[in-house]
Amino acid sequence: MTQFSLSAYAYPQSRSDIAKWLSEINSSSKTISFGIECKESQKLIGYAGISGISSLNRSGEYFILIGDKAFWGKGLGTEVTRLVTNYGFRELGLHRIELTAYCDNVAAIKAYENAGYQHEGIKRESGYRNGRFMDKVQMSVLSREWPAT
Repeated sequence: MTQFSLSAYAYPQSRSDIAKWLSEINSSSKTISFGIECKESQKLIGYAGISGISSLNRSGEYFILIGDKAFWGKGLGTEVTRLVTNYGFRELGLHRIELTAYCDNVAAIKAYENAGYQHEGIKRESGYRNGRFMDKVQMSVLSREWPAT
């Protein structure tokens, strides 16, 4: 589940650590987060949101984790990314939403591209995972590029 995570889930944690982390991000005015629930079972399968919200710059950073592998590769990442991005632009009045992803997380990068995010560049060896430094891709979308809904 944490193989590609850039967040606090980058290493194994206890349920109480995870609950504490979720409580902290949900109490922050600079972060908005949503649970991702399976429509059929109402089972929580992940979370997504926008962190680092700046009212001055009208910007934030998108994040997502779909922990249940049974839901990978079904277009859910693209759907959730579109919904949360739309919320950021329409409800929060953001101008820019950015994200970073490990370059080897091909499925996530494709989901972000399908949701309208554009490549800005590569952050060389900016993450350390599995005993080695890894590149990350920087992507973003601007409100003027976002389709009207």
